[in-house]
Amino acid sequence: MTGVRPKKALGQHFLTDMGIASRIADTLDDYRGLPVLEIGPGTGVLTRFLLQKHKPSDLTLAEIDTESVAWLKSHLPQPQPRIIEGDFLQMTDTEAIPGDEKFCVIGNYPYNISSQIFFKVLDWRDRVTCCSGMLQREVAQRLAAPPGTKDRGILSVLLQAWYDVEYLFTVSEHVFNPPPKVKSGVIRMVRNGVSDLGVDERAFRTVVKTAFGMRRKTLRNSIKSLLPPGCTIDWPELLALRPEQLTVDQFIDLTKRIEELRKQ
Repeated sequence: MTGVRPKKALGQHFLTDMGIASRIADTLDDYRGLPVLEIGPGTGVLTRFLLQKHKPSDLTLAEIDTESVAWLKSHLPQPQPRIIEGDFLQMTDTEAIPGDEKFCVIGNYPYNISSQIFFKVLDWRDRVTCCSGMLQREVAQRLAAPPGTKDRGILSVLLQAWYDVEYLFTVSEHVFNPPPKVKSGVIRMVRNGVSDLGVDERAFRTVVKTAFGMRRKTLRNSIKSLLPPGCTIDWPELLALRPEQLTVDQFIDLTKRIEELRKQ
């Protein structure tokens, strides 16, 4: 279809369905006028639909593949968006989008680094007001998983502390070149109104990661390592839960309780 060879090492699966690309571009319709960062544009299938909705000057493309960069520069219409050749995971927010303006992130994300991408977006949460795009279906379902579901995990809780996460639709494996072995899912994350969790964020992350480190155990067992030796705790309803059952607010409450015990 193009002169660009999909590279397994980069997790490249080029989308060939224009209808799907158009629907993904539509996820940012409420944010026209804001700068947009597209991660991994590849051959520009999604890019072309973004350019129908956003000014070229508002669009930045971050692409690690030299061959894809050359293709984009020679095939995208003029005027072209800004193209950064490099690893998104190594960028700062100001390298990606200069200044301090809010911006959006979108992409058909490489499956092999999708979780790392969303951890990066989480670090940039003060500037990234909306993030949407396509990734492996199981990962997409995990990010959007509500409390009480088996898909809920560490990144579900950490992202949902700062974003409203919505699973939008599923994409067949047959609309890619080469076809992946799994289905894909499209999500959208919109920044919520939280500016401060009310607890130390590092402590919050530690509690979440420790709890899910023994996800089949109740909290009574999984958080023992975080409690001071010999301390007495009386939280029967909370400690009887498994980590996937907790809301973000309950994890914040748990963090506060643990921090108070450690201070004593």
